[in-house]
Amino acid sequence: MWYGLSSIAARFINNLLTPYLTYADNITIADYGIQALVYSAIPILNILFTYGFETAYFRFSSKEENKDTIYSTSFFSLLFSTLLFTSLLWLNRAALGGFIGLSNFPQIIQLAILIVAVDALSRIPLARLRQQGRPVKFAFVTISGICFNIFFTWFFIGYCSHAVKQDANNWVSLFYDTKTNPIVYVVLANLIQAVVTLLLLSSEIAKVRFKFDVKLWKQMMRYSLPLIIVGMGGMVNETFDRLMLHWWLPGDALAKDSQVGIYSACYKLSILITLFIQAFRMGAEPFFFKQAEGQNPQRVFARVMKFFVIIICLMFLAVSLYMPIWKHFIGPRYWAGLSVVPILLLANMFIGIYYNLSVWYKLSNKTSAGAWITVGGALLTTIINYIFIPKYGFHACAWATFFCYGSMMVASFVWGQKEYRIPYAWKKLTAYIIIVVLLFFAHKGITAIWPNVLFSLTIATILTGFYLWFIGIVEKKELPQLPVIGKYFKK
Repeated sequence: MWYGLSSIAARFINNLLTPYLTYADNITIADYGIQALVYSAIPILNILFTYGFETAYFRFSSKEENKDTIYSTSFFSLLFSTLLFTSLLWLNRAALGGFIGLSNFPQIIQLAILIVAVDALSRIPLARLRQQGRPVKFAFVTISGICFNIFFTWFFIGYCSHAVKQDANNWVSLFYDTKTNPIVYVVLANLIQAVVTLLLLSSEIAKVRFKFDVKLWKQMMRYSLPLIIVGMGGMVNETFDRLMLHWWLPGDALAKDSQVGIYSACYKLSILITLFIQAFRMGAEPFFFKQAEGQNPQRVFARVMKFFVIIICLMFLAVSLYMPIWKHFIGPRYWAGLSVVPILLLANMFIGIYYNLSVWYKLSNKTSAGAWITVGGALLTTIINYIFIPKYGFHACAWATFFCYGSMMVASFVWGQKEYRIPYAWKKLTAYIIIVVLLFFAHKGITAIWPNVLFSLTIATILTGFYLWFIGIVEKKELPQLPVIGKYFKK
């Protein structure tokens, strides 16, 4: 709960930038598309810079013989590799800009490289806070950094741009240039966030000792290297479609950037599910490893999965049925892409379930299985996008994400049940997903008769209430056992 709530708060605060940027009058749809392109590349670079060592840290820190050396070994490994990778990227930044499609924005590429480097240095200290059960410090560090990001984004985009327009000799003209694309300053604010986060972790970094266990490092590398493929494939599936859309969509650069901007803004409307999934991952990974040491952990994993699916199904209804409200989270200029939101919501449900399922190969040290599954999903994403983007644009990206995550979910379940059987109530969970999809189509059909906003919201509330009533009936034996809501059943 601590890690989940802090992660939700951090991501929610960070996502407040979406309405601000999409409503800002000095940021065009194409500008927002440029931002989406650079933020599609940064997570992929993050995977290369951290090469799965965060997960490896959790895996090996539970062993008593590694207590004295694992933190320093992990930190120095990332420190040296970060210096090497940053140098290589800096020397080849022109090629990187061409790959992303931002050759005309060298400043953005430089800032992106620095963001990735500073983020990489923060990973192990943050992981140490999670592993040691210090969620308050973890929350303070992450949320503080994000608050700095929001402040400086407002400062550059809101204050500086208008101040210079009103007075060309204003003091902000010393560092703010109206001829520079505003996205440069958005990315600069992100770099400030990364630096502040690293500075707030200085006390944790000071605890690093000059110890490097070569034997332990080799074990961690063998464990983590397949996770690079898992992570890369995951990022290809999650963010690479923006780059593909820019590569393969017909038209000039302005039209491509605009389409990327619309798709990226509408993708943000799946925020409720993505926030929950991100929060779940932050708390679940160390939780799963600790539970594995107890008796019958499979039963715990199965219960976690059941209530996870129940919650994300509710979130699917909360977003898809209440779209007349949620759409105002982004500017009206971006509403042309709202039709992809339900598809993306279902896709994110699938990837959330997949993250639950992935416990089997992480606990059984078969991370190569995760690599194969993710690579398969990445290939499927690439093929679908390559074939259909030229004709269907960002709709092809949404469906590619849907089929990719769906196939990964099924493959992980089938493979995992053979290697590390967990008694998931898969028939019941499948029924829950089908029910909420049917409720969505029922809402769509009913509201087509009378397209009134108040009527639509009323029907949405009735259908959501039906789902909650249905879950209460089916899970009436389980729900009273939950510490959070069980007291209401006892009453």
